[in-house]
Amino acid sequence: MLNGIRIIEVEGLGPGPFAAMMLADLGADVITIHRKGQPTTPGIPESSVLDRGKRSIDLNLKDDADLEIALRLISSADALIEGFRPGVMEKLGLGPETCHSLNPKLVYGRMTGWGQDSPLSDRAGHDLNYIAMSGALWYASAAGQPPQTPATLVGDIGGGAMYLIAGIMAGLINAQRTGQGTVVDAAIYDGSAHMMNLLMSMRQTGNLSETRGHSLLDGPHWSRTYSCADGGFITVQCLEPKFYAEFLNKLGLSQDPDFTKQYDPKLWPLLTARLSEIFSRHPRDHWAMLFYDTDACVAPALSPEQAHSHPMNNARQTWQNIDGTLQAAAAPRFSNHAWQPKPSPLRGEHRSEILDELNPKR
Repeated sequence: MLNGIRIIEVEGLGPGPFAAMMLADLGADVITIHRKGQPTTPGIPESSVLDRGKRSIDLNLKDDADLEIALRLISSADALIEGFRPGVMEKLGLGPETCHSLNPKLVYGRMTGWGQDSPLSDRAGHDLNYIAMSGALWYASAAGQPPQTPATLVGDIGGGAMYLIAGIMAGLINAQRTGQGTVVDAAIYDGSAHMMNLLMSMRQTGNLSETRGHSLLDGPHWSRTYSCADGGFITVQCLEPKFYAEFLNKLGLSQDPDFTKQYDPKLWPLLTARLSEIFSRHPRDHWAMLFYDTDACVAPALSPEQAHSHPMNNARQTWQNIDGTLQAAAAPRFSNHAWQPKPSPLRGEHRSEILDELNPKR
């Protein structure tokens, strides 16, 4: 879908590379400017899933010759992605003003935690810090437990990478229409707060309490995760009465006078305890089979490896083992474009190829 669009990514961490990977999945020509030498962050592989489908050139941006190459690449691009603290790109000579003077249509994507202009913009932070202060972490646990959320997903990916992608796509459309580029200020703090508007709509009807465990989606017995006999977990979230009725029917509880009072908050703690005892009687897969292919809104909690072997994945092929690396396929899908997995480059693998494109006579 993005064939013909060129994105220059300056190597960073987390949400920036993820956003660039997704744009590459969508067909963009993503050229990553990797630092010369080995990755500076522990645990980063030489050939990362986040670099799949990209091309790599290794540059030292503090070297004048390599900086000139970077500027020529940016001059040829539709968009740029960088994830440094505010001011770093300017110090390197690659700030928006310089880049727009060379390429007025450039969509300059900036990924930070606290934003380009805020009291904390020059301070360090990580996913958990950003979503904690934005309010997005508040409801991420059962009542009485410290808020806990899956690492990097809500902030770095949901509130960060996805908002950077949306900003870049909007900027590209506007640049095609007007010939004018823009700077996209994608802050994880902003994006994770923006995602909370779904819950804030419930607040308008009194169904979102500031006290965790008292809201429509975090208090009821029909909206939580239960432990099973084998140590596995089963999730339940049958919000609508007709789905709740099917849930009760499968458990033989349709005639129970307490369970029929779905929305009575005074009964939620009692009914949660009763369901906890019921689900503890059998292994996770027993419950998964009981509710499979029903509208009861019940599903097992699976690891990525377990999801890979689940019948759902046999149909969708969402999880794939590519060259020995388990990874999720591109999303979303399109009716007229099929995604074909492409390899992840080694650092600097395409340097000669990219330089030849910039200077065919080299």
